[in-house]
Amino acid sequence: MRRFVEGTDRGQSTLFPECLEDWIGEDNPVRVIDVFVDELDLAELGFSGVDPEVTGRPSYHPSVLLKLYIYGYLNRVQSSRRLEREASRNVEVMWLTGRLAPDHKTIADFRKDNGTAIRKVCARFVVLCRAMGLLTQASVAIDGSKFKAVNNRDKNFTRAKMERRMAQIEESVTRYLQQLDTADRQEPSEALKTKTSRLKEKIEKLKEQMRRLEILKVEMLATPDQQISLTDPDSRSMATSGRGSGVVGYNVQVAVDTEHHLIVTHDVTNVGSDRAQLAGMAKATKAILERTNLDVIADRGYFSSDEILECDKAGITVTLPKPVISNPKRFGKQDFRYVAEEDVYICPAGERLTHSFTTQEHGLVLRRYLTNVCQRCAIKHRCTTAKERRITRWEHEHILEVVQRRLDEHPEKMRQRRETVEHPFGTIKARMGATHFLMKTLPRVASEMALHVLAYNLTRVMNIMGIQPLMAAIRA
Repeated sequence: MRRFVEGTDRGQSTLFPECLEDWIGEDNPVRVIDVFVDELDLAELGFSGVDPEVTGRPSYHPSVLLKLYIYGYLNRVQSSRRLEREASRNVEVMWLTGRLAPDHKTIADFRKDNGTAIRKVCARFVVLCRAMGLLTQASVAIDGSKFKAVNNRDKNFTRAKMERRMAQIEESVTRYLQQLDTADRQEPSEALKTKTSRLKEKIEKLKEQMRRLEILKVEMLATPDQQISLTDPDSRSMATSGRGSGVVGYNVQVAVDTEHHLIVTHDVTNVGSDRAQLAGMAKATKAILERTNLDVIADRGYFSSDEILECDKAGITVTLPKPVISNPKRFGKQDFRYVAEEDVYICPAGERLTHSFTTQEHGLVLRRYLTNVCQRCAIKHRCTTAKERRITRWEHEHILEVVQRRLDEHPEKMRQRRETVEHPFGTIKARMGATHFLMKTLPRVASEMALHVLAYNLTRVMNIMGIQPLMAAIRA
């Protein structure tokens, strides 16, 4: 007697369910996709092809292709060719599309041509979440993460990378020329002739590479950031947290609700730094939530005096740490105490630094404070090597002091930030796999990211509410 579970004979006749509806359970997530898309006004959102053409071959309704894409991004199937295969073999997709099987070109063109409308669908689901009472907390965490583009690192050139590559080519040409000189001093032979011919071919190829690099260098220097990418022209080389590492791609910004970890808003940029992103993301989040105030948590990479001031003017409360750039062996500005009533700073030795003059740098009005008693100070060696110590104060420094005080009173906010905003990035990158964005140029990459965000938010809400309650809320 066999001790294994045995399958049925492949030649045996089987009576499958007569309709696709019997294959899809009532709590299958694919039903949420179907209801959500059917409730959308695709014409209002801007999808093309909603109204059929009078003549020509009939086209697929955009709702079919939108459902297909949402299903694909929910199930780690983002490629148009893989979606084409799924439409012919996946029972869930057959049920969702009514057994339609569009070709990969039709699927790919839909995503390429309806980018703006797809981004609006993502935003519409956030509005739905707000209507369902899932975004009641006016508190978000903001962060950014680097995502790879189609562009390979070898197809991206910065000024430094260009100079290194050209130096390598010159070094290789010099080495091959030396080998040719050595070959000329040897006795002629067939092997030597072959070697000489091969060296000349290598030198010619390197010279051709140098000519192409010279042309690229001119184009690169003409760009604002002096950087050029050959495959995806909008992608940029960006530093990552790993030492000596980097990625050619895009910087994705998200604002995540601290209660349910839903992505309220997102943005895709090809600027590697987060320093100028805080105010824009915070204001967009506040507008979407329709709140008069908003609490924002971010990391030190977002610290910018101008950005914090913009948030303060917009009624947005910011909590983030200030980067420490002072010498640990010497007293920093944080070791000096400001007395607002007297407009003076008190140094660690108890001396007063009074206001000396006001200047303007990089559009910021700065007040300079100094003292002239440093020469006879006993702890001068721990403070400054100059004759006098100067302290600079921004005209809106009190706003930065309030931010620091808020962080000191609530240090747990930084842990809350990590637990909130890093979870969506980890989930989205796990779904993408060890790959990159499939589309090129910033607008199309933004559309692809909107599908990732929509899939993430759908999954979160289904886990929070359940399938049937969510379907009922969408229909309401």
